[in-house]
Amino acid sequence: MEKKEQIIKRRMTVDAGLHVRESGEGGNASRVITGYAILFGVESEPLWADEDSEARETIDAGAITSELLDRQDIKMTMFHNDQLILARSKNGQGTLSYNVDGKGVSFEFEAPKTADGDKALELVRRGDISGCSFAFTTHYYDRDFVERTAVNANGRSRILYNVKVITGIYDFTLTANPAYTDTSVEARELAESLKETIDAGETKILNEQLKEMRRSACSKI
Repeated sequence: MEKKEQIIKRRMTVDAGLHVRESGEGGNASRVITGYAILFGVESEPLWADEDSEARETIDAGAITSELLDRQDIKMTMFHNDQLILARSKNGQGTLSYNVDGKGVSFEFEAPKTADGDKALELVRRGDISGCSFAFTTHYYDRDFVERTAVNANGRSRILYNVKVITGIYDFTLTANPAYTDTSVEARELAESLKETIDAGETKILNEQLKEMRRSACSKI
């Protein structure tokens, strides 16, 4: 089926723990910015939410390896804008360093001595920028790549998409909105498409379970 073969590009934002190193060599002010671009097992803000259901996503710890990262061309930017490039790693080489650990993917880079580099340093130091986002691709409609689970909670369907395999990573970016996933048209279209692809059989079961829960709740009053 066409949808199962489709690669979806997504952005996911995390509270990155960004900071600038306290001092450089010889007591000079440091220009090294460090943080986490990706956190494993941390639920995103809702991809969608309504009165009947909500959906969130997580990145599985096995979805990203050093070997995968070493095959990518990853740009470190601000606000997903390629014109605001701060560092770059191409096939594991360049001005952007990263490391995969049990928490996620950390990074560090020395801010360039440019207007954009100075801006990034000042905004991180002030705390105006405290989050990081990354752009990635996966086969969202293939359950070998993205596993979906659904449970009933307080009369609503709660759906969790666990991204198990990532096929590509394209950028890490500094962002001022660490608490929220990307709200681009692309993300909204993905959410609507995912809602439409919930299996009819599972939807029927969930609806029956919701009806039964509501009947039980009313009978106890």
